[in-house]
Amino acid sequence: MRPEMSKKAKIDVAALEARIGHVFRDRDLLTRALTHLSAPAAGGPDRTQSYQRLEFLGDRVLGIVIADMLYQGFPQASEGELSMRLAKLVRRETCAAVASDWDVGPHVAMGQGEARAGGRKKAAILADICEAIVGAAFLDAGFETARDVVARSWRPRMDADIAPERDAKTAVQEWAQARALPAPRYVELARSGPAHAPHFVMQVVLDGYESESGEATSKRAAEQAAAQAFLARRGGA
Repeated sequence: MRPEMSKKAKIDVAALEARIGHVFRDRDLLTRALTHLSAPAAGGPDRTQSYQRLEFLGDRVLGIVIADMLYQGFPQASEGELSMRLAKLVRRETCAAVASDWDVGPHVAMGQGEARAGGRKKAAILADICEAIVGAAFLDAGFETARDVVARSWRPRMDADIAPERDAKTAVQEWAQARALPAPRYVELARSGPAHAPHFVMQVVLDGYESESGEATSKRAAEQAAAQAFLARRGGA
C-alpha cells in the first residue's frame, strides 16, 4: 500500500527546517524521522527506515539537554522539583505540542489507513516524530546543534513555568493519607537503553485505584511522571 500524503505535503521542506531551526545536510535523516511505521518506505518487517531508531536516540538527547537546561536555569531547585519539571517537559503531550508547532503533519509519510484515521494529529505519533527529529539533528550535525534545536522550542516552555512545581509524589502521598489509605508504591515496569542513558517506565500503585505509569530518563523522574498522571486523572487531586 502506497503512503497516503496530504495536500499540504507540497510545502517546501525548507519551511519545515526553518521552523525546526536546523537545515539538514543529510535530508534523508529528516525523511526517515518523518516516516511512520505504516508507510511502505519504513523498510518492511524490520522497519529500519521508519522513525523508530531515531526516536530512540532523540528521546535520550532530549532528556540530557532538558536536564542541563533545568540544572542551569533553576539553581535553587531541589532534585525533586527538577525531576518534576523534567517529566513535564519531556512528556508525550509536550513533545506532541512541539511537533504541532513545527507543523510536521503534512510532511509525514504513512499508510492510507493510518492517514485516514487521523494519524497526523495523533499525540503519540507526533511525540515520536518530534523526538526522531531531535535524534536526526544530532546525527546530522552533532550534540550542539541538537541542543540548539531543543532550546529553541523548549526554553520558552521552561521559562513560562516559573512557579515552583508541586512535588507530584508528595501530593499523591498526601492524597492517600487524607483518605486513610496505605502509602502509594512505585513499581518498575521496564528499563531500556544503555547504562549511561537508561529509560525507565514506572508505575504508581495505590490500593483500590487504577494504576498509572510514567516514563523518563531516570527512575525518580519516571516516578514523578507516574504520580502526575495519577493526579491528572483525578483532576489534580
